Amino acid sequence: MRVFDDDRIETPEGVEDQQPPHERRGRSPGLAWLGIGLAIVLAAIAFVRSGDNPATLTPEQISSTISSEVASGLADAQNVPPAGEIAFRAIQPSMVYISGRLPGAPPDETMSGAGVIIDADGRILTARHVVNGAESIEVTFADGTKSSATVASEQPENDIAVLVADQLPSVVVPAVLGGGVRTGDEVYATGHPFGLANSFSAGVVSGLNRTVPISDQQTLTGLIQFDAAVNPGNSGGPLLNRAGQVVGIVTALANPADENFFVGIGFAIPIATAGGAAGAPQQ
Repeated sequence: MRVFDDDRIETPEGVEDQQPPHERRGRSPGLAWLGIGLAIVLAAIAFVRSGDNPATLTPEQISSTISSEVASGLADAQNVPPAGEIAFRAIQPSMVYISGRLPGAPPDETMSGAGVIIDADGRILTARHVVNGAESIEVTFADGTKSSATVASEQPENDIAVLVADQLPSVVVPAVLGGGVRTGDEVYATGHPFGLANSFSAGVVSGLNRTVPISDQQTLTGLIQFDAAVNPGNSGGPLLNRAGQVVGIVTALANPADENFFVGIGFAIPIATAGGAAGAPQQ
C-alpha cells in the first residue's frame, strides 16, 4: 500500500494554471413534475364533475390531457443533469490547487495536490503528506487567486492538515460536509492528477473501515475504500457523494507493484475524522 509519496511530479507547462472560472451551484428539477402534472389533471376532472353545472369529459379528452402531462413530465425529467455533473458543479468553487517546494528541490519538482475550502474563514483541508516538509506552500483558488499559505493545524496520525492562505479570493465558498457512506454508494473524486487541474472521476464505495499501512512507521485506520480513479495530484482532494458533499479526503492508493499509479483501489479519510482537525463537529 502507498500514499502518493510527496505527490512529486513534473507539472506540464501551463497545466497548473488551468483553474476554472467561479461556477454557481446549479439546481436540478425533480422527477416529481410528472406526479404533479397527473395530480393537476385529476383535480381538474374532479372539479368539473363536482360543479353546479357538471361537464362531461370524453375518454379522448382525458387521454389527451394525461398524455400531454406525461410527455411534459418526461421532457422535464430528461433535462435533469447527471448526478456527476451536479456534484462537479457543486464542489468547483471550493476547490484549491496546492503546490509545495522542498528545501533544495529543483525548480521543476514540486509537491502537488488538492484541497477544499471548509469554512467561511477560507481554511483549507488537505492531506498532510501533500505539504509535509515543504519550505513554501502556494495555493490557487477556483477564481485564479494565488496566495502563499501556512499549516494551521495537522493530525499526522490521520494524514490531515489544515492550511490558512495569506490572501483569500473575493468570494469564499465553503464546501458542504456530508455524512457517512455505505458500501455501494456512488462517489466522485476530484483533484489535479499529474498536474491536470480539476479532473473528475466516478466510482463506488467498495469497502469501509479499512486499515492501510502507508509506511514502516505509520498505519491509517477507518478508511473509505473506493474505486474512482485517483493518481498523484489527487491527494488531499475531496471524495464526494451524489449531492457534491464532501464525505472524505483522498489520502492513498493501493498498488501491489509499489508504483504511484492507480490500479483500482483508492482510500479516503472519512470527513468525520478529517473535519475534526479543523474543529468541525464529529458526525
